[in-house]
Amino acid sequence: MRLRATAAVSFGALALAGLSVPAAQATEITPFDAGSGNTRITKVVVDGDNKVAMTTNAAKTVSVSVTATDNSGIAGAEEFTLVGPDYGFEITGKPVCKVVNATTSTCTASVKVDPRTDFYSNKNAGTWYVDAWIDAKDGDFVWKEKAGSFHFQRASKLTTNAAPEPVKKGKTLTVTGSLTRANWESLKFGGYGAQSVKLQFKKKGSTTWSTLKTIKTSSSGALKTTVKASADGYFRYTFAGNSTTAAVTSAADFVDVK
Repeated sequence: MRLRATAAVSFGALALAGLSVPAAQATEITPFDAGSGNTRITKVVVDGDNKVAMTTNAAKTVSVSVTATDNSGIAGAEEFTLVGPDYGFEITGKPVCKVVNATTSTCTASVKVDPRTDFYSNKNAGTWYVDAWIDAKDGDFVWKEKAGSFHFQRASKLTTNAAPEPVKKGKTLTVTGSLTRANWESLKFGGYGAQSVKLQFKKKGSTTWSTLKTIKTSSSGALKTTVKASADGYFRYTFAGNSTTAAVTSAADFVDVK
């Protein structure tokens, strides 16, 4: 990760990106947004769904797409900067702009992140923002901090085990499991405590999952609850995720009810 040395204003972020600002435009730069003419950013998408989950042992390429419009058409874009909690800072490569129509283009770039070499802190997880500079063909431009946002999340894992198997109808089943998430500092997965997790069931032959109950993980991320065996089917736990931790659903565990 490229740590931002200070809580820099936009102009400083542009300097980090290697962007040369024309003298005529430099006076218009503010710590927030700037522009000239009618160039507008209309959409920002990061990794398809504005969620980026990073594990502990592999690099990930993050794609950033910015759609912009101007009555003269879009000429290009400078490298996008990604800014997050605890001085999180990344810079994409040079965007490639694809024409949507005469006035609109979508500019896309990427950056590779790797927990093994980029020295991420767990505090870097959370809501990140995309800063973007777009140039129009007639010399207009727009510079926008927080043009879009996304969740940079710690990857998560979830397990389910229902026992005993097989079980007699009406008897008690104990369903255990574990919720863990990536620790970017130790490069291992650790238990995620005090989190709400849903236990779901799907009857054999059905395509529909129903939620039986919601329980919380222990301090170590462990899950344990009981249900009455009613029919052959599948059990699973599912975690909805949050801004710092990715959503995850466990593999299903089939139980044969006699």
